[in-house]
Amino acid sequence: MRPPATTAGAAIVSGIPFVDKEFGPTPPSWYAAARYGGDPVARMRSFEFDLLMLLLARSVGEPFGWQGQQGGRLVNNIVPVAGHEHEQSGASSTALLSPHTEDAFHPRRAHLLLLGCLRNPDLVGTTVSSVRRVALAAAHQELLSTPVLPILPDISYDTSPEKHSAIPVPTLWSMSGVDQQTIRYDPAYTPLADAEPEFRAAYRQLTVELGRVSVTAALAPGEILLVDNDIAVHGRVPFTARYDGADRWLKRVNIRIPERHRRTAESAENGYGQHIVAPFAAAGTPPVERILERDAVPNDRGPVEHS
Repeated sequence: MRPPATTAGAAIVSGIPFVDKEFGPTPPSWYAAARYGGDPVARMRSFEFDLLMLLLARSVGEPFGWQGQQGGRLVNNIVPVAGHEHEQSGASSTALLSPHTEDAFHPRRAHLLLLGCLRNPDLVGTTVSSVRRVALAAAHQELLSTPVLPILPDISYDTSPEKHSAIPVPTLWSMSGVDQQTIRYDPAYTPLADAEPEFRAAYRQLTVELGRVSVTAALAPGEILLVDNDIAVHGRVPFTARYDGADRWLKRVNIRIPERHRRTAESAENGYGQHIVAPFAAAGTPPVERILERDAVPNDRGPVEHS
Protein backbone atom coordinates (compact mmCIF):
# COMPACT_ATOMS: atom_id res chain seq x y z
CA MET A 1 0.00 0.00 0.00
CA ARG A 2 1.17 3.50 -0.88
CA PRO A 3 -0.33 6.81 -2.01
CA PRO A 4 -1.50 6.71 -5.65
CA ALA A 5 1.53 7.30 -7.85
CA THR A 6 -0.17 8.98 -10.84
CA THR A 7 -1.73 12.39 -11.45
CA ALA A 8 -5.16 10.75 -11.04
CA GLY A 9 -4.74 10.89 -7.26
CA ALA A 10 -6.68 7.64 -6.86
CA ALA A 11 -6.39 3.90 -7.36
CA ILE A 12 -8.53 0.79 -6.83
CA VAL A 13 -7.44 -2.13 -4.69
CA SER A 14 -9.31 -5.27 -5.74
CA GLY A 15 -9.40 -9.00 -5.21
CA ILE A 16 -10.81 -9.20 -1.68
CA PRO A 17 -12.87 -12.42 -1.67
CA PHE A 18 -16.39 -12.46 -0.22
CA VAL A 19 -19.99 -12.79 -1.35
CA ASP A 20 -22.80 -10.30 -0.82
CA LYS A 21 -24.97 -12.39 1.50
CA GLU A 22 -22.17 -12.74 4.06
CA PHE A 23 -22.86 -9.27 5.48
CA GLY A 24 -26.59 -9.39 6.05
CA PRO A 25 -28.92 -6.54 5.01
CA THR A 26 -27.66 -2.99 4.52
CA PRO A 27 -28.32 -1.19 7.82
CA PRO A 28 -30.59 1.88 7.89
CA SER A 29 -27.92 4.14 9.46
CA TRP A 30 -24.28 4.16 10.57
CA TYR A 31 -25.43 3.70 14.16
CA ALA A 32 -27.42 0.60 13.24
CA ALA A 33 -24.36 -0.72 11.39
CA ALA A 34 -22.15 -0.14 14.42
CA ARG A 35 -24.72 -1.82 16.67
CA TYR A 36 -25.71 -4.53 14.20
CA GLY A 37 -27.55 -7.18 16.21
CA GLY A 38 -28.69 -9.52 13.46
CA ASP A 39 -27.06 -12.72 12.28
CA PRO A 40 -23.85 -13.12 14.34
CA VAL A 41 -22.03 -14.56 11.31
CA ALA A 42 -22.94 -11.52 9.20
CA ARG A 43 -21.86 -9.23 12.01
CA MET A 44 -18.51 -11.00 12.30
CA ARG A 45 -17.89 -10.78 8.55
CA SER A 46 -18.57 -7.03 8.62
CA PHE A 47 -16.14 -6.70 11.53
CA GLU A 48 -13.54 -8.74 9.64
CA PHE A 49 -13.82 -6.29 6.74
CA ASP A 50 -13.26 -3.44 9.22
CA LEU A 51 -10.08 -5.16 10.40
CA LEU A 52 -8.93 -5.72 6.83
CA MET A 53 -9.37 -2.03 6.00
CA LEU A 54 -7.49 -1.01 9.15
CA LEU A 55 -4.61 -3.35 8.32
CA LEU A 56 -4.35 -1.88 4.83
CA ALA A 57 -4.61 1.65 6.22
CA ARG A 58 -2.00 1.00 8.88
CA SER A 59 0.46 -0.26 6.27
CA VAL A 60 0.43 3.13 4.54
CA GLY A 61 -0.07 5.52 7.45
CA GLU A 62 -2.05 6.23 10.63
CA PRO A 63 -5.79 5.46 10.61
CA PHE A 64 -7.84 7.86 12.71
CA GLY A 65 -11.40 8.81 13.57
CA TRP A 66 -13.20 12.01 14.51
CA GLN A 67 -14.43 12.70 18.00
CA GLY A 68 -17.62 14.30 16.66
CA GLN A 69 -18.40 11.81 13.88
CA GLN A 70 -19.75 8.27 14.21
CA GLY A 71 -18.74 8.07 17.85
CA GLY A 72 -15.02 8.37 17.15
CA ARG A 73 -14.90 5.06 15.30
CA LEU A 74 -11.94 4.37 13.02
CA VAL A 75 -14.09 2.64 10.38
CA ASN A 76 -17.19 4.57 9.30
CA ASN A 77 -20.23 3.06 7.60
CA ILE A 78 -21.67 4.94 4.60
CA VAL A 79 -25.29 4.03 3.85
CA PRO A 80 -28.33 5.95 2.54
CA VAL A 81 -30.59 7.16 5.34
CA ALA A 82 -34.31 7.84 5.02
CA GLY A 83 -35.09 11.53 5.42
CA HIS A 84 -31.63 12.67 4.28
CA GLU A 85 -32.03 12.06 0.54
CA HIS A 86 -31.39 15.66 -0.54
CA GLU A 87 -28.55 16.66 1.80
CA GLN A 88 -24.92 17.23 0.94
CA SER A 89 -23.82 14.20 2.93
CA GLY A 90 -22.97 10.55 2.43
CA ALA A 91 -26.37 9.65 3.88
CA SER A 92 -28.06 11.26 0.87
CA SER A 93 -29.12 9.50 -2.31
CA THR A 94 -31.39 11.56 -4.58
CA ALA A 95 -29.02 14.55 -4.51
CA LEU A 96 -25.74 14.71 -6.38
CA LEU A 97 -23.02 14.68 -3.75
CA SER A 98 -20.76 17.51 -4.93
CA PRO A 99 -17.05 16.77 -5.34
CA HIS A 100 -15.17 17.77 -2.20
CA THR A 101 -12.04 17.35 -0.15
CA GLU A 102 -12.89 15.12 2.79
CA ASP A 103 -13.15 17.21 5.98
CA ALA A 104 -11.78 20.23 4.12
CA PHE A 105 -12.62 22.47 7.08
CA HIS A 106 -9.98 20.90 9.33
CA PRO A 107 -6.17 21.31 9.37
CA ARG A 108 -5.76 17.65 10.46
CA ARG A 109 -7.93 16.21 7.69
CA ALA A 110 -6.91 12.93 6.11
CA HIS A 111 -4.08 12.68 3.61
CA LEU A 112 -5.60 9.48 2.20
CA LEU A 113 -9.04 7.87 2.22
CA LEU A 114 -10.03 4.25 1.89
CA LEU A 115 -13.58 3.68 0.59
CA GLY A 116 -14.37 -0.03 0.72
CA CYS A 117 -17.41 -1.53 -0.99
CA LEU A 118 -19.54 -4.22 0.63
CA ARG A 119 -22.55 -3.78 -1.61
CA ASN A 120 -23.40 -1.71 -4.70
CA PRO A 121 -26.12 -3.50 -6.69
CA ASP A 122 -27.08 -0.40 -8.70
CA LEU A 123 -23.47 0.39 -9.66
CA VAL A 124 -23.70 3.82 -8.03
CA GLY A 125 -20.64 5.76 -9.13
CA THR A 126 -18.11 7.52 -6.92
CA THR A 127 -16.65 10.46 -8.83
CA VAL A 128 -12.99 11.44 -8.58
CA SER A 129 -11.32 14.57 -10.01
CA SER A 130 -7.63 15.40 -9.74
CA VAL A 131 -6.44 18.99 -9.41
CA ARG A 132 -3.25 17.96 -11.23
CA ARG A 133 -5.27 17.37 -14.40
CA VAL A 134 -7.10 20.71 -14.55
CA ALA A 135 -6.13 23.69 -16.71
CA LEU A 136 -6.53 27.13 -15.14
CA ALA A 137 -5.54 30.61 -16.27
CA ALA A 138 -2.67 32.11 -14.27
CA ALA A 139 -4.95 34.82 -12.91
CA HIS A 140 -7.42 32.26 -11.62
CA GLN A 141 -4.61 30.20 -10.17
CA GLU A 142 -3.33 33.22 -8.25
CA LEU A 143 -6.76 34.16 -6.89
CA LEU A 144 -7.47 30.62 -5.70
CA SER A 145 -4.08 30.41 -4.01
CA THR A 146 -5.00 33.38 -1.78
CA PRO A 147 -6.82 32.82 1.54
CA VAL A 148 -10.18 34.49 0.87
CA LEU A 149 -12.95 32.33 2.36
CA PRO A 150 -13.22 29.80 5.18
CA ILE A 151 -14.55 26.27 4.76
CA LEU A 152 -17.17 25.37 7.35
CA PRO A 153 -17.77 21.96 8.96
CA ASP A 154 -20.29 19.77 7.18
CA ILE A 155 -23.50 18.60 8.82
CA SER A 156 -22.06 15.26 9.94
CA TYR A 157 -20.28 16.98 12.85
CA ASP A 158 -21.80 17.85 16.19
CA THR A 159 -20.48 21.40 16.22
CA SER A 160 -21.59 25.03 16.01
CA PRO A 161 -19.31 26.83 13.52
CA GLU A 162 -20.44 30.23 14.77
CA LYS A 163 -18.72 29.54 18.11
CA HIS A 164 -15.31 29.47 16.46
CA SER A 165 -13.27 31.88 14.37
CA ALA A 166 -13.72 31.21 10.66
CA ILE A 167 -10.23 31.44 9.21
CA PRO A 168 -9.90 31.98 5.43
CA VAL A 169 -7.93 29.26 3.64
CA PRO A 170 -6.55 28.97 0.11
CA THR A 171 -8.33 26.63 -2.29
CA LEU A 172 -5.10 25.75 -4.11
CA TRP A 173 -1.47 25.75 -3.11
CA SER A 174 1.78 24.19 -4.20
CA MET A 175 5.10 23.66 -2.49
CA SER A 176 7.14 23.28 -5.65
CA GLY A 177 5.32 24.09 -8.86
CA VAL A 178 2.17 23.24 -10.80
CA ASP A 179 3.02 19.53 -10.96
CA GLN A 180 2.75 19.47 -7.15
CA GLN A 181 -0.57 21.32 -6.99
CA THR A 182 -2.81 20.46 -4.06
CA ILE A 183 -6.41 21.34 -3.27
CA ARG A 184 -8.73 22.09 -0.37
CA TYR A 185 -12.23 22.31 -1.79
CA ASP A 186 -15.79 21.96 -0.56
CA PRO A 187 -18.20 24.28 -2.39
CA ALA A 188 -21.25 23.12 -0.42
CA TYR A 189 -19.69 24.46 2.79
CA THR A 190 -17.81 27.49 1.43
CA PRO A 191 -19.63 30.87 1.75
CA LEU A 192 -18.95 31.89 -1.84
CA ALA A 193 -21.51 34.71 -1.72
CA ASP A 194 -19.12 36.58 0.58
CA ALA A 195 -16.34 36.74 -2.03
CA GLU A 196 -15.69 39.31 -4.73
CA PRO A 197 -16.95 38.51 -8.26
CA GLU A 198 -13.42 37.84 -9.53
CA PHE A 199 -12.84 35.14 -6.92
CA ARG A 200 -16.23 33.56 -7.57
CA ALA A 201 -15.44 33.45 -11.29
CA ALA A 202 -12.13 31.69 -10.60
CA TYR A 203 -13.86 29.22 -8.27
CA ARG A 204 -16.52 28.50 -10.91
CA GLN A 205 -13.82 27.84 -13.48
CA LEU A 206 -12.10 25.40 -11.13
CA THR A 207 -15.44 23.64 -10.64
CA VAL A 208 -15.89 23.38 -14.40
CA GLU A 209 -12.40 21.97 -14.81
CA LEU A 210 -12.87 19.42 -12.04
CA GLY A 211 -16.01 18.29 -13.85
CA ARG A 212 -14.14 18.06 -17.13
CA VAL A 213 -11.47 15.73 -15.74
CA SER A 214 -13.83 13.72 -13.55
CA VAL A 215 -13.81 9.93 -13.72
CA THR A 216 -16.34 7.57 -12.14
CA ALA A 217 -15.63 4.42 -10.17
CA ALA A 218 -18.64 2.11 -9.76
CA LEU A 219 -17.14 -0.01 -7.01
CA ALA A 220 -17.92 -3.71 -6.85
CA PRO A 221 -18.05 -5.71 -3.61
CA GLY A 222 -14.51 -6.38 -2.45
CA GLU A 223 -13.03 -3.30 -4.13
CA ILE A 224 -11.45 -0.43 -2.18
CA LEU A 225 -10.98 3.04 -3.64
CA LEU A 226 -7.81 4.74 -2.38
CA VAL A 227 -8.00 8.54 -2.74
CA ASP A 228 -5.24 11.08 -2.13
CA ASN A 229 -7.22 13.75 -0.27
CA ASP A 230 -4.64 16.46 -1.06
CA ILE A 231 -4.85 15.90 -4.82
CA ALA A 232 -8.28 14.50 -5.69
CA VAL A 233 -11.80 15.51 -4.74
CA HIS A 234 -14.53 12.90 -4.67
CA GLY A 235 -18.33 12.84 -4.82
CA ARG A 236 -21.19 10.54 -5.74
CA VAL A 237 -23.79 10.40 -8.50
CA PRO A 238 -27.49 10.48 -7.54
CA PHE A 239 -29.39 7.25 -7.03
CA THR A 240 -32.75 6.09 -5.70
CA ALA A 241 -32.47 4.34 -2.35
CA ARG A 242 -34.94 1.51 -1.70
CA TYR A 243 -34.32 1.02 2.03
CA ASP A 244 -34.94 -2.67 1.57
CA GLY A 245 -31.67 -3.97 3.00
CA ALA A 246 -30.01 -4.16 -0.42
CA ASP A 247 -28.81 -0.57 -0.89
CA ARG A 248 -25.24 0.61 -1.42
CA TRP A 249 -22.99 0.07 1.62
CA LEU A 250 -19.46 1.43 1.87
CA LYS A 251 -16.94 1.66 4.68
CA ARG A 252 -14.45 4.52 5.07
CA VAL A 253 -11.12 4.92 6.83
CA ASN A 254 -9.22 8.22 7.17
CA ILE A 255 -5.41 8.02 7.05
CA ARG A 256 -2.71 10.52 7.97
CA ILE A 257 0.86 10.22 6.71
CA PRO A 258 3.21 11.61 9.39
CA GLU A 259 5.98 12.53 6.97
CA ARG A 260 3.70 14.53 4.67
CA HIS A 261 3.56 18.22 5.54
CA ARG A 262 1.02 20.89 4.70
CA ARG A 263 1.10 24.68 4.85
CA THR A 264 2.61 26.00 8.08
CA ALA A 265 -0.27 28.45 8.41
CA GLU A 266 -2.71 25.59 8.98
CA SER A 267 -1.31 25.12 12.48
CA ALA A 268 -3.11 28.33 13.51
CA GLU A 269 -6.55 26.97 12.57
CA ASN A 270 -8.95 25.92 15.33
CA GLY A 271 -10.68 23.11 13.42
CA TYR A 272 -14.02 24.39 14.75
CA GLY A 273 -13.47 22.47 17.95
CA GLN A 274 -13.26 19.05 16.29
CA HIS A 275 -10.57 16.64 17.48
CA ILE A 276 -9.25 13.39 16.10
CA VAL A 277 -9.08 9.97 17.72
CA ALA A 278 -5.61 8.71 16.79
CA PRO A 279 -4.55 5.49 18.53
CA PHE A 280 -1.80 4.85 15.96
CA ALA A 281 -0.23 8.32 16.10
CA ALA A 282 3.57 8.39 15.88
CA ALA A 283 5.67 8.99 18.98
CA GLY A 284 5.83 12.66 19.90
CA THR A 285 2.30 13.49 18.72
CA PRO A 286 -0.88 13.39 20.81
CA PRO A 287 -1.97 9.73 20.53
CA VAL A 288 -5.61 10.36 21.36
CA GLU A 289 -7.08 13.82 21.74
CA ARG A 290 -10.15 12.31 23.21
CA ILE A 291 -11.96 8.97 22.85
CA LEU A 292 -15.71 9.01 23.22
CA GLU A 293 -17.58 6.33 25.13
CA ARG A 294 -18.58 3.55 22.77
CA ASP A 295 -22.05 3.54 24.34
CA ALA A 296 -22.64 7.26 23.85
CA VAL A 297 -26.03 8.10 22.37
CA PRO A 298 -25.61 9.59 18.88
CA ASN A 299 -26.49 13.25 18.41
CA ASP A 300 -29.46 14.25 16.32
CA ARG A 301 -27.28 14.35 13.22
CA GLY A 302 -25.77 10.97 14.01
CA PRO A 303 -26.90 9.06 10.90
CA VAL A 304 -25.33 11.61 8.55
CA GLU A 305 -21.91 11.85 7.07
CA HIS A 306 -20.09 13.50 4.21
CA SER A 307 -18.27 11.12 1.89
